Amino acid sequence: MEDHSSASPAAQSWEQVVSQLVAERGPALERYALLLCGNADDAADLVQDALVKTFGRLRNGFTVTSAEAYVRKAVLNTYLDRGRRQSRWRRIAHLDVAPDSQESESPSTERRLDLLAQLHLLSPRERASVVLRYYEDLKVDDISESLGISSGAVKRYLSDALAKLAVSLTDEDPLDDGGRRAH
Repeated sequence: MEDHSSASPAAQSWEQVVSQLVAERGPALERYALLLCGNADDAADLVQDALVKTFGRLRNGFTVTSAEAYVRKAVLNTYLDRGRRQSRWRRIAHLDVAPDSQESESPSTERRLDLLAQLHLLSPRERASVVLRYYEDLKVDDISESLGISSGAVKRYLSDALAKLAVSLTDEDPLDDGGRRAH
């Protein structure tokens, strides 16, 4: 079996780069997409669409590292585009179908599901800002460049998102004063 990882980009065909990227970084790309969209099936679709968009246009000259950067950007842009289209539907959707679920014994699973559910309630740009900041570990200026918005807007999205998450993930009910309500 040949080792293509040390071959120069010109020597590697785009098919080899895609295969190596999916084999080595596929799970990380799907985790990234999952944090953005909140659904494993949609995350797999986002990654697939991003791979098609990336390698459908530019096929040669990629290394696995550069290809991953392009694919991540395509995942983010595809997610944001879908979010814009779906925002109109969310305003008029009147049915909310929840899939059957199985209870987990682990408290960490419960916290993770709570966080994913709360991330899902954020606007697409708020969610993208949070994921890019805390999962991708990007600085505000880098997020600003990735999203094509000002640094001030990124700070505002992060602030709003973190405030929403802080309120929604507290263990205490803000209306519960321990039974000491004046009647």
